[in-house]
Amino acid sequence: MTTTPEAPSDPDRTPEISARPIGASIAGKTVLVTGSDGFIGSHTVERLLADGATVRAFCLYNSNGQAGWLDESDVFAQAVRDGQAEVVLGDIRDPEHVAATVEGVDVVLHLAALIAIPFSYVAPRSYVETNVIGTLNVLEAVRRHGTPRLVNTSTSEVYGTPEQVPITEDHPLRGQSPYSATKISADKLCESYALSFETPVMTLRPFNTFGPRQSARAVIPTVLSQLLAGADEVRLGDVTPRRDFTFVTDTADGFVRAALADVAPGTTIQLGTGRTVSVGEVVELCRKVTGSTAEIVTEQARIRPEASEVQVLLSDPSRANEILGWAPTMSLEEGLARTAEWLRPRVDPETAARYHR
Repeated sequence: MTTTPEAPSDPDRTPEISARPIGASIAGKTVLVTGSDGFIGSHTVERLLADGATVRAFCLYNSNGQAGWLDESDVFAQAVRDGQAEVVLGDIRDPEHVAATVEGVDVVLHLAALIAIPFSYVAPRSYVETNVIGTLNVLEAVRRHGTPRLVNTSTSEVYGTPEQVPITEDHPLRGQSPYSATKISADKLCESYALSFETPVMTLRPFNTFGPRQSARAVIPTVLSQLLAGADEVRLGDVTPRRDFTFVTDTADGFVRAALADVAPGTTIQLGTGRTVSVGEVVELCRKVTGSTAEIVTEQARIRPEASEVQVLLSDPSRANEILGWAPTMSLEEGLARTAEWLRPRVDPETAARYHR
């Protein structure tokens, strides 16, 4: 494998691109968001509501009638009272219920997925059923009802450890974990429906999104939670992999822009900052945010299989800027500060260092 040297990781460096206004408006459109109860989904729902869309929030069915993170959103609660939003509980694996939910909407933003890489080593079949079959169900529903726009959610993990950086959308795909293999499968299903049936689907491929509401399974909340709990040690796996981190409100902005973009079926656009930092550098930045001096301790249980670990992810955000007029507005440092502020009252010192698959 050969890689192109990247620019130095300067905390003050920002991508040499600038955001442009969206020509169209999402106001007045009805948007179905699958995975609305999740981290990125809940932020995207709030952004859509702020822009005047009517939102159908598809959340995983549970007997308590809970809507995940949307239950903590005052914005969403007010929109439900105003008739601007509704919750639909269901399961993305159920084709008939998915089809019934898609009927009558202008746009589908498909974010429902199983996402934790470590758990995909343990229960790969569940990832196939949710990420692959679930996406198939959405594609069939959009095809049946003639829905004008579907945005499929991919991940930078589909690239594996890249052949060169920065990574463009044309980079070969490599499934280095069962999770990434299922996302590649979902992306290719979308490509096939675009080519076979002219289904108006595009794929949005965020790099590593972070921010408030993210699962403790992810590296940034794992680090911040331990530091905010006052730990003397931060328990982690490998700290050498490098990632391109995007704040969640910037990712949500990308989804709104994708919902409005006039692109050919099958188009793929990735969202990233064009800056990469190692896990070890993230720890140092988190130390500054929290005022901690905790040392890193490597915990073997957190180490991924060697051939499965993706060593570096660094995006080329040119296509997102050119087609969507998108550029990140939140720096990593400011995003970490906001995430820490959100996490602070929620950290349990007894469980902060617990390893979550």
